[in-house]
Amino acid sequence: MIDLYTWSTPNGRKVSIMLEEVGLAYRVHPINISKNEQFAPDFLAISPNNKIPAIVDPKGPGGKPLALFESGAILIYLAEKTGKLLPKEPAARYDVLQWLMWQMGGFGPMLGQAHHFRKFAAEKIPYAIDRYTAEAARLYGVLDKQLAKSDYVAGDYSIADIAIYPWTQRYEWQGIDPELFPNVTRWWKALGDRPAVIKGMAIPS
Repeated sequence: MIDLYTWSTPNGRKVSIMLEEVGLAYRVHPINISKNEQFAPDFLAISPNNKIPAIVDPKGPGGKPLALFESGAILIYLAEKTGKLLPKEPAARYDVLQWLMWQMGGFGPMLGQAHHFRKFAAEKIPYAIDRYTAEAARLYGVLDKQLAKSDYVAGDYSIADIAIYPWTQRYEWQGIDPELFPNVTRWWKALGDRPAVIKGMAIPS
């Protein structure tokens, strides 16, 4: 059974959705980041960057335990472990991986900054709010154009969709009007009906 260390954030929900989709048994260890539990020595031994999510697979490569942090790395690992949601054909595989990297390097970080400056910052800074709101809208536009081509981000449903989806659930925090991005709206409604997504989004309870 895989041990999942997580909290109710977009990055955390990526991994719980993935575990539900591939059908691996897992045990949840809530790490309450609002109480700084991510700095506990036991957690830092697993995730040295003090970020959730992280996993420990007692049956990792070679049958040895594996601790892994960074949500994108975890998604790739679980896909390769199960042979699901990441194509083996090289061109299709790299298509999925480039959209996963797009989420990890841009969509997540920029939307996270929009969340912070629009909703959580102690001081409202108009320049920062305008900058990150505009960048969020630009990135939604990129995603919308991609989803005009197919039902999912990179051909078939994959870890790219799983990585991106949780970040789109707080569009109101990002200053985004979903009516401006009809393909994104269609996509996230379809994903939101998947049983594994429903279960994964509710972790931790």
